[in-house]
Amino acid sequence: MMIGPDFSRELRRGEEDEVDTLLRKAFDGSGEADLVRALRKDGVMAGESVATWDGRIAGYYALSYMVAPKGWLCLAPVAVSPDRQRSGLGRRMIGMLAEWARLSQTYVVVLGQVAFYERAGFSQARAQGLTSLYPLEHMMLAGPGVDVPKVVALKYPKAFAKLD
Repeated sequence: MMIGPDFSRELRRGEEDEVDTLLRKAFDGSGEADLVRALRKDGVMAGESVATWDGRIAGYYALSYMVAPKGWLCLAPVAVSPDRQRSGLGRRMIGMLAEWARLSQTYVVVLGQVAFYERAGFSQARAQGLTSLYPLEHMMLAGPGVDVPKVVALKYPKAFAKLD
């Protein structure tokens, strides 16, 4: 019997503690788990997805509503269990998200490792028209079209200020 990743799906009620544990292990600390709790508390969480492997949560990502521009989403955090990293699970999850963003005509912004996110369908070049408190050299964009959006000022939910 082959054991491997299951399909990604929405987080289910009651799985929050398992996600909290995953985030603490994947990031070796509580910062991202604290961020997720704050985003939930503030009511700005647009969605949370998990990928299971052998019956347990092995991957996770959160989408939250940007304060500006309206209708845009922010991807953070993204985590894969340390024992499943480099298995392709993260790229598969984020690749499906990038395709969803394109098909649904929804802009999704992420700040992270350029090589990883670009392989999954995000574009650093398309993010160069954005302005942000965060460095553009690590900013990427997925969503409709292939153009560089006109200068757009990003404003993140207040929970992100606690990460600085």
